[in-house]
This record gives sequence, C-alpha cells and structure tokens, in this order.
Amino acid sequence: MIRVAVQRQAIDAAAELAAHDAGGHGASASFIGRVRGDGGLTELFLDHHPVLTVGGLEELATQAAARWTLGALTLIHRVGGMAPGETIVLVLASSRHRGEALAACEFLIDRLKTDVMLWKRESFADGRVRWVEQREGDHARAERWD
Repeated sequence: MIRVAVQRQAIDAAAELAAHDAGGHGASASFIGRVRGDGGLTELFLDHHPVLTVGGLEELATQAAARWTLGALTLIHRVGGMAPGETIVLVLASSRHRGEALAACEFLIDRLKTDVMLWKRESFADGRVRWVEQREGDHARAERWD
C-alpha cells in the first residue's frame, strides 16, 4: 500500500502510523520533519504546484517501492503556513526487515528535498522575510542514492 498526500491541515502522526501499520509488518521506520524556530522564526510558508508536487512525491514513492520490498509506504507533506514545532513532513516505510524500511525512509527524505517542487518562505519576529534556497548538502545527500 502506497499513500501519498499534500495537505494544508496538520498531520496526525499517531493516526497515520496506526493506519499505515495495520498490516502487521515486521519493521516500520519513520521520519517526522518539524518547523524549527531558529533566529526568531515565526512562520514557515510552503508554496507548491499542486500537480507537480503530488507527481514528484508519487514518483519518489514509486522509486522506493521498486528499490526495496515494502509492505506499506506513507509520504505526507504539508503546504501553507506553519508555526515552529508543527510537522511539515511525515515519511513511514514498512517492510519485513528493518534495513529496507530504514533505507527507504532515508532515501525518501533525502530525495524529496531536491526532487519535489516546493518553495519555502520564512517570516521572522523582527519583520524579515526570505525565501529559502536549497543547500549544497541537500544535493550531496540526494546524489548518493544515484
């Protein structure tokens, strides 16, 4: 079972994990990405292209499912405005053995940072607003999966 979603509403990680792992897989790996509040950040806004963003997430999920034997895969990304501490992304990968679940989870989080159409804007308490550029380290982590 592969589930991919892009949504504005909060991600309920506990409910998603319960639904994801209802099949009784041997191992489940997870990644929860949250908004950091560094430097007085008050809001992170993620903009996206609905068709391209969903398509990019679906393509990554398909690649992971082809590369590892997975019993279930859940990939949810939020868009819109979020405050520090809120969940941005949830990745759940389940397989018979932990190695495949862990690798798939790491692959997905590494690749979505460079392969999926999302734009991040940060707003700060002092009035600064800036668009976030991809980091060189993001590309290096993504390239190791080629």
